[in-house]
Amino acid sequence: MSLKGTKWKRTEDVFGLAAVINGLSTPHKDFIAAGGYGFIIGDGRLNYAKEMIIETYYNAHLAKNFWLTGDYQFVNNPAYNKDRGPVHVFALRGHIEF
Repeated sequence: MSLKGTKWKRTEDVFGLAAVINGLSTPHKDFIAAGGYGFIIGDGRLNYAKEMIIETYYNAHLAKNFWLTGDYQFVNNPAYNKDRGPVHVFALRGHIEF
């Protein structure tokens, strides 16, 4: 979901909120659990659970050609593993147009 800032008189700002639940296919889950490594996941042990992520951001138009976005993500069972996390991810991004 994204909401333009029109309601709070900041027409160039945007607030966003998203939620997702990710899972592995049975063959991929079995491969990782048996010690296989993937592009990002795999450490030889997998206590499988679906990965759940909630993300929110605010994109603020601060000057004529400059926007600044703050972002937060909460990740439960990162890398599909109950033994990991939860993880809190914070980000800040600037955007300049010439």
